[in-house]
Amino acid sequence: QVQLVESGGGLVQPGGSLRLSCTASGSIFSRYAMGWYRQAPGKQRELVAIITSNSFTNYADSVKGRFTISRDNAKNTVYLQMNSLKPEDTAVYYCNAKLLTTTYWGQGTQVTVTS
Repeated sequence: QVQLVESGGGLVQPGGSLRLSCTASGSIFSRYAMGWYRQAPGKQRELVAIITSNSFTNYADSVKGRFTISRDNAKNTVYLQMNSLKPEDTAVYYCNAKLLTTTYWGQGTQVTVTS
C-alpha cells in the first residue's frame, strides 16, 4: 500500500507560480511512474504531466513550456513546478503513482488562479 500526500496548492494571481509536492510512503517509490492530474469543477479529471521511473516526462499540451515535473527518489517525492499560471489552470490537482496494474491517488490539493 502506498499513501500519497500532496502539498503546495493555494491562491495565486495570473502569471504567478506555485510548486506542488507529493510525498509517497513505501520503499519502492523509484519504481513507480508518477503523475499529476487535475480536475476542474464540472470537468473530467485530466492528465497534466507524468514522469516515469527512468525520468522520461510527458506533458499535456495546455501546460507545455509552463509546467515542469521532477522527482527526487531519495525523498520519495515528486514535484510539479507551475509557472505563468492562468485562470484556466484552476483545479484540484491530484498526485498519482502507478506500477504495472496498481494505481494510487492522493487526496488532492486546490490550485486557484485569480486576480
